[in-house]
Amino acid sequence: MNAAILDQDLMQPQDAEKLVVELGGRLRAGQIIPYVGPGLAALSAPAIPLTPEDLAAFFGTKVALPRRAKGNAWASAQHIESFKHRATVTALMAEAFAAPVAPTALHAFLASLPLPLIVDAWYDNAFRTALESRSDWGEIQGNTRAGVGEDRWYRFYDAKGGEAGRADAEGWKTVLYKPHGGVQPTKNFLISDADYVEVLTEIDIQTPIPDVVKNRRAERSFLFLGCRFHDQMLRTYARQISKRSAAPHYAVVDPAQLTVNERRFFASEGIVPIALPLERVSDLLIAG
Repeated sequence: MNAAILDQDLMQPQDAEKLVVELGGRLRAGQIIPYVGPGLAALSAPAIPLTPEDLAAFFGTKVALPRRAKGNAWASAQHIESFKHRATVTALMAEAFAAPVAPTALHAFLASLPLPLIVDAWYDNAFRTALESRSDWGEIQGNTRAGVGEDRWYRFYDAKGGEAGRADAEGWKTVLYKPHGGVQPTKNFLISDADYVEVLTEIDIQTPIPDVVKNRRAERSFLFLGCRFHDQMLRTYARQISKRSAAPHYAVVDPAQLTVNERRFFASEGIVPIALPLERVSDLLIAG
């Protein structure tokens, strides 16, 4: 895939804006699943790490890291887990994401819709806060199985933060799916290499993905908001979570930041890049 070809094929801004308005209508109709990354939370300028690289840097301020782990959040967490135990990783993650994240206008808009599924691929609390006025939703978080004596890939939480069950999730109007875990309600994180080895060994056959997520993605497209896919693990998660859904999908991008691997990923997965600022996309989606 020639990166220059993709640049030439990007829609003109006016066409991209028309597409976003159309996608807003499909969101309201429940035909599109928002897949949100930390770039959306970044719009409210919170005091938390907002990229995997930021998170690796945070770990580096707390623990002396070997060169091979610096700049890599998963490797940094694995080093800490190996030499200072899992409890230290959990405590540091809780510290990193302790500051509340004010929901953006787009968080609030998405939370107001009866969406069957929202995927939130970061650890912050913004969506739980945005949804707190509703009682007809619940959350599923990816669960670490590495060395904790558990045989669960994920945990269920109701709108109040209490543990729920698989049957409860089937009745939720909206499922908030946080595949990497989250700081609320119980500080449950997938972050170390060991965590992801457990998941990635079986994610291709979809075992770590909840059935309710598989069912609700069927015949729906995904809209990626505030996401980057410059890391293989991030691409793998997006590919597997959107598996057996309805392409084409859509991603809001900054063309100047895209890597060759991201461009190839979009081409291989049928993802249409929308080259508009996320703030503008937010305004268009909300205005309808």
